[in-house]
Amino acid sequence: MNRRALVILTGIGALAVFSGATTFYQREQTKRARTIAATRSEALVRDHSPIIGPAGAPVTIVEFFDPSCEACRAFYPPLKQILGLFPNDVRLVVRYAAFHEGSDLAVKILEAARLQGKFEPVLQAILEFQPEWADHDKPDLEKAWTRAGEAGLDIERGKRDAALPDINATLQKDAADVKTLEVSRTPTFFVNGQPLTEFGPRPLYEMVKQEVEKVRK
Repeated sequence: MNRRALVILTGIGALAVFSGATTFYQREQTKRARTIAATRSEALVRDHSPIIGPAGAPVTIVEFFDPSCEACRAFYPPLKQILGLFPNDVRLVVRYAAFHEGSDLAVKILEAARLQGKFEPVLQAILEFQPEWADHDKPDLEKAWTRAGEAGLDIERGKRDAALPDINATLQKDAADVKTLEVSRTPTFFVNGQPLTEFGPRPLYEMVKQEVEKVRK
């Protein structure tokens, strides 16, 4: 065997080992995520969490969400499309995972908006204008308040409400559940208690569709 052939075969062998190790790791991660979701299911949905869609819908998407997260912003339009496809069967439960600097303050804006019945329009505005206020090194929450005001929020009242102990308690409870469920990135989704293990809008849609078909039988 000449040197070139030996190099090629060595490369193929290394690639096969890497591919096998990656597949094994992903399989183990999936198994662990399912076990955690099954054994700690009480941490998925809490009474204090915002709900979008019918409260009694038979299919529940739980999203662990960070308002400063670019991927959460990117996921929002397809997520709305999924909810729109199953308007009577699916609800979204929003859980906060305030990983980035300033995200806890953005959550307080959202919670203040919820107290005024403006959660969804303010959520949309916060995400639409995220590039403007959510610099990970130096977030500018005043810009987020301004955009929330343009979406209909009474800013003066909202800033008073944002300091309420109940809103701090919501952040703390969600942070505890993030830890319990070992959520390490956003968005992280669960559908009827099962983790979304293949990331992307299409896998989420397929998972939701399967659950809807089950309850319609």
